[in-house]
Amino acid sequence: MKILVCISQVPDTTTKIAFSDNNSQFNTQGVTFIINPYDEWYALVRALELKEAGVANTVNLVTVGKADAEPVIRKALALGGDEAIRIDTDSNDPYVVAAQIAEYAKTEGYDLVLCGKESIDYNNGSVGAMIAGLLDMSFIGFATGLDIAGGVATVKREIEGGEETDTCPLPLVVSCQKGMAEARIPNMRGIMAARTKPLKVVPAAAIDALSTIVAYEMPPAKTGVKLINPENMDELVSLLHNEAKVI
Repeated sequence: MKILVCISQVPDTTTKIAFSDNNSQFNTQGVTFIINPYDEWYALVRALELKEAGVANTVNLVTVGKADAEPVIRKALALGGDEAIRIDTDSNDPYVVAAQIAEYAKTEGYDLVLCGKESIDYNNGSVGAMIAGLLDMSFIGFATGLDIAGGVATVKREIEGGEETDTCPLPLVVSCQKGMAEARIPNMRGIMAARTKPLKVVPAAAIDALSTIVAYEMPPAKTGVKLINPENMDELVSLLHNEAKVI
């Protein structure tokens, strides 16, 4: 069985965010980039577990990005991926990302495509479903568990008020969230091996974006808080009546 894991590069959550060109561009100057945690901790690690259990033979990684994304995908290789593919383009449009991955994957014979439930930068959560649609595969989203036996996937996912268990024949696309696997840290052997593992650069297909970013806007700054002496209940009641806002 061949597994393809989608890897996206995102800013570290501790990075100070800034914009340029009249707030129409994300300023990458000085930004530290990491593997999207949902892709790394859940999708990739579960794929590696399936390989270690003898269920899968190959775990390949794919990312849509320019050369500056290669350190991130090398780290994914260090965790245990067999081969990485970088599709040589950069886009914030989820359809372009999904279509580029689907265009590459359609001739490669993957049985299972795994991705994180969303990226932590744009949080749209739509790429996995679009990949499935473009490849004419079934899709199960927001999965917390995945097992494969006899060409059939058993997938657990959270629903309102409980948990749902689905079965679906392969091929299949699954988006993964917390509960799917336990995060791993690459060891020194993996880091050294990643330097020589194949990283194939694929030209981008001619695909038109369906959306564009008009402008970015920072959230409003947090306002200060008022501390009230616990003995002064009259002041607290007055503030609640006159200044408190219902959100």
